[in-house]
Amino acid sequence: MPFWLAPSSYELPFVGGLPGALLKMALPAVVFAATAPVFYWFFQKTWRELDAEAMEYRLEQRDSGAFDMRPWAMFAIVAVVLTAQEYYGGSRFFGAYLRPHLADFEQVRQRAHVPTWVDTRFYGELYGYGWWALCRVFGYTIFPMAVWKLLFPKDSLLDMGLRTKGLLSHAWIYGVCLAVVLPCVYLASRSPDFASYYPFYKGATRSWLDLLVWETMYIAQFFALEVFFRGFMLSPLRRSFGSGAVFAMCVPYVMIHYGKPYLESAGAFLAGVALGSLAMRTRSIYSGFFVHVSVALMMDLLALARGAGLPSQFWPR
Repeated sequence: MPFWLAPSSYELPFVGGLPGALLKMALPAVVFAATAPVFYWFFQKTWRELDAEAMEYRLEQRDSGAFDMRPWAMFAIVAVVLTAQEYYGGSRFFGAYLRPHLADFEQVRQRAHVPTWVDTRFYGELYGYGWWALCRVFGYTIFPMAVWKLLFPKDSLLDMGLRTKGLLSHAWIYGVCLAVVLPCVYLASRSPDFASYYPFYKGATRSWLDLLVWETMYIAQFFALEVFFRGFMLSPLRRSFGSGAVFAMCVPYVMIHYGKPYLESAGAFLAGVALGSLAMRTRSIYSGFFVHVSVALMMDLLALARGAGLPSQFWPR
């Protein structure tokens, strides 16, 4: 079953029944409370600078009588995009409306004895993930950026975290994040459920071609996700909301994880705060993108190594 429809199935080891469920429910609150001082220590300077910048901007708006429509427009676009993704960007839409057309096209070509590149029986799952990745890239980048440029033609889209200036000077932050996260990923990979859950595309073990195509799509949707949540959402809110922009962004970011395991969905809040604060600090999405992709690739490779194994051939049979 595709991961965006998969039920939450992770349970805490050695604890079952109602006590285990309650303990699992309370665990994120304990982790949040324990990590809050660390987050505050690391990001307090960034948050204070954002709040000071927002205060000055709001005073300027008050004195000039101007009104900034950007937060309104951004939230409206986000609502439209996320709703469309939920109903049209997943496996249900692909299976009901697109896969039958691919199968019909394949059969027509076969009956005419014409070579066809479509193979719904062999690559059907990969086609579904291709549709998912395409919808994420289009919905998270092309559509919102195009609408934004129509509404605010004088705004530079590069200011939405896409500038590369100063990227190398912030490389140490990327290293620190990986040093903290990757050991946690390695420990999580020892869970028996880990290898059965990752990678999402189960045909990735069939060949290196399957794995490379899947990871390419996976990386592309991660880039689109970072552009949308850490660039498109945060840039218009920076001057109006200050540090509150980071936490406002985290609400829809956590909600797109619904359907994944409970602890992973809850942990998305901490990831959103960290990646959002990094994006605001560096004015760039790239550090968060590199962290996100590094963790995702490591999770897939560890799951394959501990489960079905890495592919043994390049071309699928």
